[in-house]
Amino acid sequence: MSKSLRVLVLAVLVVCAAPAMIGPASAADAAPAHYSATTTLVAKLLDDPAANAILKRMIPTVYANEMFQSAGRELTLKAIQQYEPEALSDANLAKIQAELDKIPAKN
Repeated sequence: MSKSLRVLVLAVLVVCAAPAMIGPASAADAAPAHYSATTTLVAKLLDDPAANAILKRMIPTVYANEMFQSAGRELTLKAIQQYEPEALSDANLAKIQAELDKIPAKN
């Protein structure tokens, strides 16, 4: 094989491999498909109208609390569970998660 043909074949291989190298390094780097009651910050949920509506409907007393709307923004629902154990019980978090799974997460 001539040197110019080897260079051409190498160039084609590099060009073909480039798109695979540009994508996310792992699945963890990709944006989540849905919000999570255990890992998504409340701020992100409150800022998305669809997720906000779910919280307002499913945990109205927690949602109405000013601390939830301000200081709670930097926590997850799971982290807030210690302050609202009845409203955010494991069973209720599972119900909230089921509703969050119905909407796509926004970046």
